Amino acid sequence: MTPVLQASDNALANAAKAALAWTHSARFLTTASRLDQLPASELPEIAFVGRSNAGKSTAINRLAQQKRLAFASRTPGRTQHINLFEVGPKDAPDALFADLPGYGYAAVERAAKLRWQEVMADYLQSRRSLHGVVLMIDSRLGFTDLDRRLLEWLAPRLGGGQVRLLALLTKADKLNRRDAQAALQAAQALLGEVAPEGADIGVTLFSALSRQGLADVAEVLHGWALPS
Repeated sequence: MTPVLQASDNALANAAKAALAWTHSARFLTTASRLDQLPASELPEIAFVGRSNAGKSTAINRLAQQKRLAFASRTPGRTQHINLFEVGPKDAPDALFADLPGYGYAAVERAAKLRWQEVMADYLQSRRSLHGVVLMIDSRLGFTDLDRRLLEWLAPRLGGGQVRLLALLTKADKLNRRDAQAALQAAQALLGEVAPEGADIGVTLFSALSRQGLADVAEVLHGWALPS
């Protein structure tokens, strides 16, 4: 390896290490069942959203290297609160992670589904401090109608450059290489169709179990919160 390439590789490794150290600092701040219960904040907020059982809480816990920072209910769709976590130095946090309730689980009462769809739509469309959204998609299932609806809610803010989007194709360890690439290509094609012009949108394969994509995701989120 030439010295230039080695230096470049070292810089990339150091950037990933710094980003992971940053996500490891995540700690619980507060929980709310309504938007008006969330604290006003000037810190950039990064929301984690997705269908029930898509791996949202597991991904947050893996990024934070904590087993139960984000609570994953044994009953999908049962968790119906927005949980906020501070990230960065304890005396001067850099950002907030927001864990939103999973959606789309059939056993949840219709009234509860509608209420949380309204809360999520309001949050995604009007939360001033929202800087980025991490959308969890089960790589084996692809985008559902509810996922597409969420993208519609976000579209005005994505197109205006107010909010960035990263789609994580979760549970990628359960796919063989061919199916994983097919899932990635399908997601890229769909996002290319629905993305407003000028939107900052990314997509990657991810596995909390095998750590696939973990460092890449940490670097993206770190860059959103602390742009160089």
